[in-house]
Amino acid sequence: MRGHWISLLLSTGCATAGSSWISEPLSGDDAEEWSEVYSRPMNAAPPNTSRRPPPPRQPSARTLSELPPLERPAVQPNAKLEGKVLGKFRNTYYDFPSETDYSGNEVPLMNATCRPIKNVPKEFHDRVCVQGSGMLASGSTVSFNRRDCECASVCPRTNQRICFDELDKQRFPWGRGATGGAITPLLSVAVDSDVVPLGTPIYIPEYDGLARDAAQSSYHDGCFIAQDRGLKVKGKHVDVFTGHESVTKLWNRLVPSNEGVTVVLESPRCARATTP
Repeated sequence: MRGHWISLLLSTGCATAGSSWISEPLSGDDAEEWSEVYSRPMNAAPPNTSRRPPPPRQPSARTLSELPPLERPAVQPNAKLEGKVLGKFRNTYYDFPSETDYSGNEVPLMNATCRPIKNVPKEFHDRVCVQGSGMLASGSTVSFNRRDCECASVCPRTNQRICFDELDKQRFPWGRGATGGAITPLLSVAVDSDVVPLGTPIYIPEYDGLARDAAQSSYHDGCFIAQDRGLKVKGKHVDVFTGHESVTKLWNRLVPSNEGVTVVLESPRCARATTP
């Protein structure tokens, strides 16, 4: 079995895509099941380095039913990694809450001009003000515009008052990153841009061969793009955008938050790229 996973790792290639923020030390409250992205700049122009997500990698020869449930890849501990190895980074996850999953007392979600976008369940507001982006019941996407909005409700986890933009759901189905472009689940990651420049392809071997979902319908190639930032993503820290909360929980179980992952730049595994 370990040999099977190693062969998957050795045969993998990927496609990838791709200004200082408030410096704030990590607090104990940040070391939770998954971390949250707190803030993104507004009106940033999308870079020319955006990439399409890599095609899903299917298991070879053996069928999914023959594979053990959600087994983590067997990475050789002494395997030589090609590229620029930055070492171990703290790993965390963030996702994309949907208004339809919440109910109860409502509060207004405000835009940057202090006009209400919509009244939403307070629990949804309290999640999206931490995650940075989310989906309204209408299908529209809302993403961070700015903090310190006097008209906005207080975000309990951050004590910030966040205003949002309502975005085109066709262009931003999963929200907007720090580059001003769309982010993609299991491709986009938040980083400290003083450590890893935005738009940089990243290879993380600990995620190479991981199931993308509980059905094991496809497997990850370990390649990501630095497309986002977070208020508490500082130094050697990579925050993986999972999209669905179910995937956050799955990946947090397979590669637990704060366990530490290896970040490699300029990896030939992630060298292939296409532009839209």
